[in-house]
Amino acid sequence: MGVEGCTKCIKYLLFVFNFIFWLAGGIILGVALWLRHDSQTTNILYLQLGEKQAPNTFYVGIYILIAVGAVMMFVGFLGCYGAIQESQCLLGTFFTCLVILFACEVAAGIWGFVNKDQIAKDVKQFYDQALQQALMGEPDANNAKAVVKTFHETLDCCGSGIATGTFTPVWRTDLCQKDSLKSFFEDTSCHKKIDELFSGKLYLIGIAAVVVAVIMIFEMILSMVLCCGIRNSSVY
Repeated sequence: MGVEGCTKCIKYLLFVFNFIFWLAGGIILGVALWLRHDSQTTNILYLQLGEKQAPNTFYVGIYILIAVGAVMMFVGFLGCYGAIQESQCLLGTFFTCLVILFACEVAAGIWGFVNKDQIAKDVKQFYDQALQQALMGEPDANNAKAVVKTFHETLDCCGSGIATGTFTPVWRTDLCQKDSLKSFFEDTSCHKKIDELFSGKLYLIGIAAVVVAVIMIFEMILSMVLCCGIRNSSVY
């Protein structure tokens, strides 16, 4: 016997929310893949200075996001099917998956909040080390020059601060192919550009996480109510 009245409305409401959840999973998966293959981040995070690889902590968050998007699509489909079939077993499994997914998202959010400044800091330290080697003519200077030029060309920046950003193009045009006058009047610091690059992407990830968390809370409530309604209708 199918559910009736308000419980029936909840059934279709849960189906709609699950369909939105499934779409959100697809969007998050798409955004994560775009962030993973974005030309700016890949150009920088694939660099290697001697035997030292560029910090790739940022990719840990991206891989988590890819996994979350894929699982969301599966869980959304499970919820849609369970709601239409009025299956307590499927809805129970769906609820369990939601709780696990929600816990993973909270853990990922905490990890992102703790590491949001550290990611940019590590990349800036990597850039400073390469810049120092390139300017001082150390043994790995050629490799360091290639790393620095990649930063400069990718982020349209020069130097680690106002002083180096202004004067480096004057005497090291092999590192900074920029207009000296433009560098003087504009803040072309690579430190600033690195902060802007990662803060913008982490901000986008944060918005996606908040939206998904709100949808998940609604779905957990609706699935519990629907399970109770199905149980009561089967009793009567």
